[in-house]
Amino acid sequence: MDATTAEEAASRADMLDIGRIMHAIPHRYPFLLIDRVVDVVPNVSAVGIKNVSINESFFAGHFPNHPVMPGVLVIEAMAQTAAVLVVETLGPDSAGKLVYFMSIEGAKFRRPVVPGDQLRIHVSKDRNRGNVWKFNAVARVDGLSVAEATYAAMIRDGAGPV
Repeated sequence: MDATTAEEAASRADMLDIGRIMHAIPHRYPFLLIDRVVDVVPNVSAVGIKNVSINESFFAGHFPNHPVMPGVLVIEAMAQTAAVLVVETLGPDSAGKLVYFMSIEGAKFRRPVVPGDQLRIHVSKDRNRGNVWKFNAVARVDGLSVAEATYAAMIRDGAGPV
């Protein structure tokens, strides 16, 4: 493998496109809230990207004359980025598992997210014990923090009760 091919392979390993995200987590339109995951360091951190468009279904009602991405959906995008990090950490056998919120702490919303913004969601694993993981996340637009939270999640198979 020449240097260019090796560099391209390394780059692909650090970035998940929408196809790989959809393989990793079960979310689909209209609730798939990340477009790409970059800078993946298994068992450590990942950065999710959400390109916010006026065509998002939630803008029809939140708020029609002043479109703002709901804060709970920013938090959900954080969780989806964390779920991809979990799958990348645990390997392909974990693809399609569900991530259930257990707690959300310290959620703060610094400024509205509007059409045209690109969310860069920085998620880092705080710790995990068994199937319970804890994460810290900060969502940024143009380098400025728009939201942050610490949350715990349980990783479960897709079938059966929680």
